[in-house]
This record gives sequence, C-alpha cells and structure tokens, in this order.
Amino acid sequence: MNADTLRPAIADLITMALAEDIGSGDITTGLLIDPQQAGRALITAKQDLVCCGLDVLDHVYGLICDDIRVDRRAADGTRITNGATLAELQGPFHALLTGERVALNFLQRLSGIATLTRACVDAIAHSRAKLLDTRKTTPGWRLLEKKAVRCGGGCNHRMGLFDAMLIKENHIAACGGISNALEKARSGSPAGMNIEIEVRSLDELQQALAYGADMIMLDNMSCADMRRAVELTAGRARLEASGNVSLDTIAAIAETGVDYISCGALTHSAPAADVSMLIEQA
Repeated sequence: MNADTLRPAIADLITMALAEDIGSGDITTGLLIDPQQAGRALITAKQDLVCCGLDVLDHVYGLICDDIRVDRRAADGTRITNGATLAELQGPFHALLTGERVALNFLQRLSGIATLTRACVDAIAHSRAKLLDTRKTTPGWRLLEKKAVRCGGGCNHRMGLFDAMLIKENHIAACGGISNALEKARSGSPAGMNIEIEVRSLDELQQALAYGADMIMLDNMSCADMRRAVELTAGRARLEASGNVSLDTIAAIAETGVDYISCGALTHSAPAADVSMLIEQA
C-alpha cells in the first residue's frame, strides 16, 4: 500500500460527506428556491489564515451540479488576511446552497490545520528543527490533513504503517528490549529503509545509539534531557522530539538542537478557520 492507492479515498470521503448532509434531498432549498434561479457566492476569510482546501470545492460542487463554476482567488499555502475573498462561485442558486456546508467544512478544517502549522513553523524558524505531523489524523482525512500540514510549511512524517519503520515502546516491550528490537528490525527491514526507535530516557538513548538506530524519537523528555541527548548523539543519528508539543512550548523544544519536532496537535486539535459563504442572486 502507498499514498497513491489511498487517493480514491478522498473522492469517497467527499461523496460520503455530501450523502450524510443531503440525504434524500435539501428540503428547505427545494421548497424555497426556483431551480432556474442563478446565484453568485463569495467565500471570504473572517480571520487571518493560511489557505488550504480550495481544490476540494471543485470536487464538492462537481458532484452536486455540472453548472457550478469555481473561480479561485487564492492558492493553497498562501497567507490570507481577514476579509479577503478566497473564491467566487457562480451557478444555480439551489446548488450553491446545497453544497455550502460541506464545502465550508472541508475548507475550514484544512485551512485551520495549515494555519496552526504555519504558526508553529514560524515559532521555530530561528532553529534547525523541522516540524513533522503524526498519524493522529481524522479517520478518512489523512491525505487531506497531511496536505494541509505541507501547505502550512510543515513536513509529513510517515503516511501510515506501511511506508516507514518506527519502533515504539510497545514493540520494544514485545521484543524484550531495545537491542532485540533493533536487531530484528535490521535483519528484516527492506533495503535502504531507515529505522527509527522511540526512547524515554538518556539510558535508552545510549542503547539505541549503540545498536545503530538511524533516527531516535525522544518521547516526553524535558528540554534539559533533550539538550543532553543532542550532546550524547553528536550527529550519529537524527533526533525527533515528541510529546507535549504546543505553540507555547515548541520554540523552547527547538532550541535544544533536535532535528525534528513531531506534533499531533496539528491534525487532532487545530481549530477550524473562520470562513463564510454569502450567496446572492446573479
């Protein structure tokens, strides 16, 4: 399995979102709006944000009506100021109304992730650290949410369990220790695949270094211990800080000298961006 095989899931996700919202039909719009009435809609930012998800608008409205035209006024990954127009849509008034909530749900969620990611990237710009996402994504949304992280200037960690090796504490426990886990990983991993392992103490770090880990995740360590870990590692492996990462703590973590900082909050706790759609007769 790879990322390309997952892409049809995006179309399925949009189809499901429309089905759960529209069901057997939009009762209110069906009763009030003339099917021949033309409309024009503006999607506007109600806060400063980083845009992501405009391409989804085409898919949402493409499934509702062939006669909707989407004119993007911004590009994914760009900073948008409060009040700016993100897109203009034209077509049947009833179709614009029916797709409004689903379209905005995607746009608000993805722009929210991109916006939080950009804030975190800006907070560590003075350091060497790169920001990574995690697998703590909304089920079914992973490709979209990881794209939003990239739009915000962050980097994707593994897409799933299939494309990178990360030995975590439960793997270590099942194998009987760090040395056994790394030896098994080395003997059976695909050629050229980097091996990352999670450690919770400086003693475990030393064990991981002794057995040749390519990348080491420092799990919930204090900044003092992370600084010491950087000194002990001395470039022999790449170091990733993980745990209790937020916009308030990320700068101090970056200043320890780690190579990467992974932050689950980017995708599991980002507030939705404030975006609105106003529709008028064309």
